[in-house]
This record gives sequence, C-alpha cells and structure tokens, in this order.
Amino acid sequence: MDKIAVLSRYLPADAAPVIARWIDYFKCEFKISRGRNTKFGDYRPPQHGHGHRISVNHDLNPYAFLVTSVHEFAHLQTWNEHKGSVKPHGQEWKQNFKKMMRPFFEKSVFPEELTMAIRNYLENPAASSCSDIDLFRALKKYDRSSGMVMVESLPLHALFGLKDGRVFRKGTLRRKRFSCTEVATERIYLFSPMAEVLPVTAEQA
Repeated sequence: MDKIAVLSRYLPADAAPVIARWIDYFKCEFKISRGRNTKFGDYRPPQHGHGHRISVNHDLNPYAFLVTSVHEFAHLQTWNEHKGSVKPHGQEWKQNFKKMMRPFFEKSVFPEELTMAIRNYLENPAASSCSDIDLFRALKKYDRSSGMVMVESLPLHALFGLKDGRVFRKGTLRRKRFSCTEVATERIYLFSPMAEVLPVTAEQA
C-alpha cells in the first residue's frame, strides 16, 4: 500500500505527505509500534548495520502521533548534525524540533486550541510531550473514547482500577502526584495526575 495512504490512517491527512517525504529523504525505517506505557515513540541512530529507526505507538490520536513523530525526527536530524556529541534533549534538539514543526503550522494541521498549546510547549520543549501537563491535557481531548479517565478528573476518595485488576482509592495531591491507597492491601502508591485509569463503583470494588 502507498506510504502516504498508510500514514493517513494515523496522521492528519495534510501531515502524511510531509512525514512520508522525511522517511524517504532520511532513508529512515519508520515503524508503527504497539502501545507502550513508558513512551510514545523512540529513535535509534544508525548502528549494527541498521539505518535510522523511528517507532511511534499505533494507539495515539492523530495529533499526538504527529507531535511524537516530529519529536523523533528532530532526534534524527540532531544526530545527523552532531552525532552523539550533544545532549539528547539539549538546545540543538529543541531548535530542530521547533524548525520541523513549522510546516504543520503553515498547513494549519492542528485545531486552534491545540496550536496554542503546542506553541507554548515549544518555548521550552521537554523530553516528552507527556511531561508537559498542559500539552498532554490538550492532546488527550482528541483521544478516541476508551472508558479511561485521568486521575486528576476523579473526586477525592473516588475508586479507580488498573487494567491488571487492582483497585485504588484516590487521596490528596502530594507535590505533583496523588497519594492513592490500594484497596486490597492498604498500600500507598503515587499516581501522576495524567495517569489513565478505569472508574470503579463501590459495588464493583
């Protein structure tokens, strides 16, 4: 199947031709990966007979998929310019990330509200878009409905579950994380406000 057609399943339509050109120009292996809890995407420089390799999680919404793809291509460009002599998320990468986002702003790929959130994030981009709460929150609005909610949206003392079956009771915010109690063991765990969980009723617990 045509590369642009495949990418259009995961990216906004106007963005797919740009990413396809980048894949060809950089001779990059671009993999659409299974969902990963620890990261949205990944870049590997040329080594052991492989060229540039980028992977992006398949289950991201189109805008999150695009931001993640640009993030990883900025790593590729930075490696081409500096090899391993600069920090992975240093000023060189930040400048490339900002520069490589421009075509998508020029094409008005993002909704206005999301454009503002991304521009604010680009003032000082972090190692991951999910590290920036405002951008992460803005991107999450475009997720497909999955029945999951973010911990920050639940009321105090509400019950919630994880996919592994464990159930927790939401507690108070400690600095940047919520202190939550596992119902079965009474052990305390800290959850990011952005952690996705399943709402649970008292009858289900």
